[in-house]
Amino acid sequence: MTAKTSNGNGNSNCRSLRDDRKKNKSNNKYISLRDDRNKSDTYSTSEKALGIVVVGGHTRNIGKTSVVAGLIAAMPERHWTAVKITQFGHGVCSANGEPCECETADHTIAISREHDDERSRTSGTDSARYLAAGAVRAYWVRTRQGQLVEAMPRLRKLLAEAENVIIESNSVLRFLKPNVFVSVLDPRVADFKASALRYLDRADAVVMPVGAMGAWDGVASNLIARARRFAMTPDLYCCAELVEFVGDRLRVAERLLNGTL
Repeated sequence: MTAKTSNGNGNSNCRSLRDDRKKNKSNNKYISLRDDRNKSDTYSTSEKALGIVVVGGHTRNIGKTSVVAGLIAAMPERHWTAVKITQFGHGVCSANGEPCECETADHTIAISREHDDERSRTSGTDSARYLAAGAVRAYWVRTRQGQLVEAMPRLRKLLAEAENVIIESNSVLRFLKPNVFVSVLDPRVADFKASALRYLDRADAVVMPVGAMGAWDGVASNLIARARRFAMTPDLYCCAELVEFVGDRLRVAERLLNGTL
């Protein structure tokens, strides 16, 4: 199978950076951050009582949102704040995430909160699906391609107010280190986004269709050698074993932060 790797720029060297000048002690939470928009550095976010899960994937329409919704529904006690990140450009609009040619200077950053009402329940958006699965809050973050850094200050405020966060994105890994990173892969689909390839070796878990075979040109199989593998089906994108794996990772992280491990 020949893979089509999307164009993109980014720094593959992920470094955790700390700036003691940036602290937030509200609710006994601590945020270690560095805001330097002229450099491609990693923002490291660690919270006293905050679990962060990131779900990414190599292209669109392969089940990422279904995996996110499944994790939310399986762990309602975590009172999830769910975030969908869309970077527009290259023919994708920030207004609805669909292909278009409407990119203008007015399209910069948009962060909208999905409300649990009749309009939301029938909208079919990914953020509406998060709420339907049981998320306490759901947000849609839209930025120009390659400029997610511009939205990070506002996104960090959302993180500071949350109990647990689940984010659907690859590119956010440039700015934070989650407790768990799940990558959704489907070898039957050739397209492989540059942002997905850039962070693939950081995956803690990989979710793939049952019986899926094949590989991508230019994507080394050893990039996911250390990741736990889980199967998905059209009827079950988030299996019980994946839920247990993610839950265990979050509990270990909590014990480490609380000094009980």
